[in-house]
Amino acid sequence: MSTTAGRHPTDGAAVPAPGELRRGVLIAGVAALGGFLFGYDSAVINGAVVGIQHHFDVTSAQTGTVVAVALLGSAAGAAVAGRLADRVGRLRVMHTAAAFFAVSAVGSALALSVWDLGAWRALGGVAIGLASVIGPTYIAEIAPAAYRGRLASFQQFAIVLGITASQLVNWVIAKGAGGRSESPLGPLDAWQWMLAAALVPALLYLVLTARIPESPHYLVAKGRTADARRAVIRAHGPEVDADGRLAEIEHGLRHAHRPRLRDLFGGSLGLLPIVWAGIGLAVFQQLVGINVIFYYSSILWQSVGIDQANSLLISLSTSIVNIVGTVVAMLFIDRVGRRPLALVGSFGMAVSLALASWAFSYKRGTGDDISIPDTQGAVALVAAHTFVFFFAVSWGVILWVMVGEMFPFRIRAAAMSVATASNWIANWAVTESFPRLADWNLSATYALYAGFALLSALFVAKVVDETRGRRLEEAP
Repeated sequence: MSTTAGRHPTDGAAVPAPGELRRGVLIAGVAALGGFLFGYDSAVINGAVVGIQHHFDVTSAQTGTVVAVALLGSAAGAAVAGRLADRVGRLRVMHTAAAFFAVSAVGSALALSVWDLGAWRALGGVAIGLASVIGPTYIAEIAPAAYRGRLASFQQFAIVLGITASQLVNWVIAKGAGGRSESPLGPLDAWQWMLAAALVPALLYLVLTARIPESPHYLVAKGRTADARRAVIRAHGPEVDADGRLAEIEHGLRHAHRPRLRDLFGGSLGLLPIVWAGIGLAVFQQLVGINVIFYYSSILWQSVGIDQANSLLISLSTSIVNIVGTVVAMLFIDRVGRRPLALVGSFGMAVSLALASWAFSYKRGTGDDISIPDTQGAVALVAAHTFVFFFAVSWGVILWVMVGEMFPFRIRAAAMSVATASNWIANWAVTESFPRLADWNLSATYALYAGFALLSALFVAKVVDETRGRRLEEAP
């Protein structure tokens, strides 16, 4: 998909009028609902896994497959989103994602078998993949240039809000069912209501995206100049120089380089070194095990003797910490730089994960008679929250900022696609393997994640260059 890079006010971009900025905020907010659903649908499974295990009588390994299959769908959705958006338009991709989210929510709640559930989860994953690409692209194309970076951050903030909302909904539903996701609540079990609840934001996304303008970039690319002019006026207000804006878009599209995968090759290890750096960032972001917290924390805490209702409450509290950390990252990422934040985050995560590993080594008992001493339990709780905070304040935001800045323009889109796909695949590998690893040795599993956190610091120190203050045109 073609975009034209805007400039921060300090780079000389004209500061928009209050009305234009207000429109940009509202439109970006609607587009970022896809990010909210991204976070919601990714994490809602956390509260439902115990109910799913009881309802379908499945093993830990089968549970891991059902949870992780959505990530393969996400990789597929992200892979086709760009071409689909260039063919049918940005809004139609949003509508398609909204429809997939809605159908997946209902299908997952009413699944007849665990494999049926897996198929509906995969469809929801495709929707996540579509939303992960189309939201930032549309916001970048529609937002006032002077505030494009800030408005683009709506997507990440919406994702963490979606994660938190899913944990809050899960906790409320479980409380209504006596604190257990497998208990009945009216005509359905609590876990089914948890999955079905995603229908509400999906329908809201569908309705609201029908009320925002199509991307002028797409309309110009299709030769629909009159429609593009109307879209510019709807997005920026009647006072905007619509003809001048259209001329900029036409110029950018004429001189845009269509990326090809073969442009990524040429280094001694096949791919260019900068591409390997992007892939490394994408993979390490997942290998620290962050999504174990968001996908499995309810069964994680139950595995050390905490009851289900309280485990869901802990999941909610870690999601709130995730929001706080994301806000801190947004405030400091342009002040202290990407690499310093990444290094602080890596070391903070390594210490937190090592403490969790130590605490989980005191796990005692089997079956339903599992416990952990009070001191170690308190350490594990604190470590889980500090781990999420250090991730959110660093790698949670930094990866997506850096992969948008580090690549040369001629390979940027293709390299970002490869890095994003690598991130989804690593996410799938961690999510698929965790139930088996936890059954084997929970303490050793967290020690493994701590090791990856230390390796991520070494990787940043040795391989990754700072991108703060660099113009996009200056990327090597």
